[in-house]
Amino acid sequence: MRFNTLFFVLVLSCLCLALAQVSYDDCCLKYVRELRHGTRRHAVKYREQKPDGGCNIPAIIFTMRRGRVFCTDPKEKWVIDLMKRIDEKNWKPPRKPFRSNRG
Repeated sequence: MRFNTLFFVLVLSCLCLALAQVSYDDCCLKYVRELRHGTRRHAVKYREQKPDGGCNIPAIIFTMRRGRVFCTDPKEKWVIDLMKRIDEKNWKPPRKPFRSNRG
């Protein structure tokens, strides 16, 4: 009887640990110090990570053309410049409303 109880508690604790780790998969734990200029050209979008919940550090996460991601320090000048370049590239002018000449 003791063995069954011990086995059940052990399996239950392993299951709880496995489920708890799933929620932390999307967080950056450290920064990339520098990206080469050739690699920076392939950045297509970015998102911000805030230090709340399971994420411990603020970060800007860049996504490259083929899906690779890099975590960077939001205070670095090159990170801010790259964010501005991506914003400018993705900016589209607002569409003008269509007006017909018919009265």
